[in-house]
Amino acid sequence: MPQFDFLIIGSGIAGLSYAAKLARHFDELKQEISIAVITKVQADETNTKYAQGGIAVVWAESDSFEKHIQDTMDAGDEVNKRNIVEIVVREAPQRIQELIDYGTRFDKEKGGEYDLAKEGGHSDHRILHFKDITGAEIERALLEEVNRHKSIQVFTHYYAVELITQHHLGETVYRYREDIQCYGAYVLNRQTGEVEKFLAKTTMLATGGIGNIYQSTTNPTIATGDGIAMAYRAKGVCDNMEFIQFHPTSFYQPGQKPSFLISEAVRGFGGILKRADGSTFMEIYDDRLSLAPRDIVARAIDSEMKKNGVDHVYLDVRHLDYDKFLEHFPNITEYCLKSGIDVRKDMIPVVPAQHYMCGGIKVNEWGKTNINFLYAVGECSCTGLHGSNRLASNSLLEAVVFGHRAYESTVESFNKAITPSNIPEWDDSGTTHPEEQVLVTEMTRELNSIMSNYVGIVRTDRRMKRAYDRLELLHEEHEQLYRESKVSVAICELRNMISVSYLIIKMAMARRENIGLHYNSDHVNSEHAHSDRVHSDRVQSDQIHSTRIH
Repeated sequence: MPQFDFLIIGSGIAGLSYAAKLARHFDELKQEISIAVITKVQADETNTKYAQGGIAVVWAESDSFEKHIQDTMDAGDEVNKRNIVEIVVREAPQRIQELIDYGTRFDKEKGGEYDLAKEGGHSDHRILHFKDITGAEIERALLEEVNRHKSIQVFTHYYAVELITQHHLGETVYRYREDIQCYGAYVLNRQTGEVEKFLAKTTMLATGGIGNIYQSTTNPTIATGDGIAMAYRAKGVCDNMEFIQFHPTSFYQPGQKPSFLISEAVRGFGGILKRADGSTFMEIYDDRLSLAPRDIVARAIDSEMKKNGVDHVYLDVRHLDYDKFLEHFPNITEYCLKSGIDVRKDMIPVVPAQHYMCGGIKVNEWGKTNINFLYAVGECSCTGLHGSNRLASNSLLEAVVFGHRAYESTVESFNKAITPSNIPEWDDSGTTHPEEQVLVTEMTRELNSIMSNYVGIVRTDRRMKRAYDRLELLHEEHEQLYRESKVSVAICELRNMISVSYLIIKMAMARRENIGLHYNSDHVNSEHAHSDRVHSDRVQSDQIHSTRIH
């Protein structure tokens, strides 16, 4: 039975930066500790790896904290928590310098200064980047740093099934109970097929996004909302789940999952959105044209597609200096060429795809959830930074700032956590391996259809009601399969995606105003009006706990 001081579920920028900070701290104290990082595939397969554009930080003398703060508030329609925005923006330079100290490379100009890019919604050049694979570069540096510390064990091909709380000791755990405590997680060893107990004094959820509930997403296949769903089943509070960011420009390639991302930085570099005939259209929708915030651009493209009966629009970079474009975007240029698009003479076909979850597990300014000794950082969390719409390149920044703040809080409370000795083993007696995997496959397709068709970029009351009704039937069907089956990644991922979809629909139905990423065409006259949405912690769970722990 593995027992650790710290359990980190997820190996992206949030989880790894947190682990590295913990290891360094206790190394300096010459105190032996044990840190487990679990990841359901290989360690570098994370949402971080797929982040192309960069990481936002006030670096240039022409820029200021106040400008970055206001840009973030503007993008989020002032739904953001201003104190959190100020914390993230003001702490950013120090956190970015730490990434550089770990060995992260960012592109520089010939004079040696960092090459700062500008993206949609930003009023100044403040995006540090490495080519068009910034996330992969940060991931590389962090993994190298983590591997330097003997106190950190990285468990690849381990899948977290359920958080362990007093519920598993036979106690009744209800949502408003203030003494809920996390003791670790039940984890599926994918090589043996056995569910193991990973006990820990402190647990961190750094599980990334939810993209695979949709038919088209830029997220990797591992992004199935596992952390959010596990926290919710454990009576954790979730918030702002209705705010789903669709990236305006994924490469149009029907059936491809994940969708290849054409970075926002391409528009920041001078790319222009156009129709098939070469005419522009963004001037109809926003004075900022192709550099308007993502929610506006995504809705504009969606409108153009519906109005003209087409499957995509185009991003034109033919007028740009090709050599400079290739230098900045080698990966995008190569992918386009392999797909039959020569950016020197062809426009790039693009279409919106689900990209980022602005809501998640509600945390405070230290990354703490309402469950004691459980933290959440990165895309699975809701800090209040993004409000109703994330500003480009603020996500990696949020993860590294809150990874640090969670580390500071964890160290402070380290000796207060007690792990009970009577936590039961996982009991799957009476279950069998499902004979037909096709059931899970078909239910996943149905879920993707429900969310994509009814809870996408533009919503209506009728569509969301239909989505809710269909999801309820799907939930009942899947829960029966879950109770009867041995644990598998596919079955658990689908369970989690259904839970996350429920939260998104429930909160979207409760919001009666159009703001940020939530746009209901039945409420076009209610924009920025008072919202009577039910606060997220009052959305009671329709899910059931596992009956396999005795």
